[in-house]
Amino acid sequence: MTAGGKATYAAPAVQKTFEILELLEQHPGGLLVSEMATLLGRSVGELFRIVVVVEQLGYLRKSRKDDRYSVAYKLLDLAYRSTPARNLVDVARPVMRRLAVETGQSCHLVVRNEASGLVIAREHNPGTRGFALRLGASVDLLASCSGKVLLSFATPQDREIAITQAAELAAPLDRDALERQLALIRKAGFAQRKSPITLGVTDISYPVFGFDGLVAAALTIPFLRLIDGSQTIDLDAARERLAAAAAEITNDLSSAA
Repeated sequence: MTAGGKATYAAPAVQKTFEILELLEQHPGGLLVSEMATLLGRSVGELFRIVVVVEQLGYLRKSRKDDRYSVAYKLLDLAYRSTPARNLVDVARPVMRRLAVETGQSCHLVVRNEASGLVIAREHNPGTRGFALRLGASVDLLASCSGKVLLSFATPQDREIAITQAAELAAPLDRDALERQLALIRKAGFAQRKSPITLGVTDISYPVFGFDGLVAAALTIPFLRLIDGSQTIDLDAARERLAAAAAEITNDLSSAA
């Protein structure tokens, strides 16, 4: 079969496998096979054998408590090993660990994943209290600090593609307002704003650049302000250390190329 001069092939089992994986990405709490079937408009019989085989291969895990399936970390590990993210994480991890200790804050690294951002590494603060995104979390490119940094420092062509893709998943977009925000971030060299979701958290994000000079990731601290006097450093000092960490990762990526 051809479409527009390009050969296409049918592989129903492969298609169903990726439908399942993409569906589970939207339901981190997991789903029963019957729930997958309902949401995908397929029968339980179509999906059951595929789910069992993918679980046996280690890409899905089944809860012993309620038989719900969720995506296993093996899939994330495969993504690291087969994309530039592996080198990025290897370089960034020691810097991020030191940053978490120095600031007493958690930090995470976000890359663009088509129409959204993806958390590919995180470090928890060493204390008993903190705020952090989960590894593998999806990040809104148009609304988050990390996403706006990725957009701000992308090439004009990549930025246009990313915004167009992300806008298809979002509420109506004020393009002029977004462009003004991105221009201000480029001028400042970073993004900072109070979290619209979590009280007491201020998001700060700096770009990390690859050896080719293109933006590779956004390094972000969701700065949690404590009111009991146990804060090790203030927001301004944390921002300075974050800037230095992003620059160090950028330099290390260039050296490793």
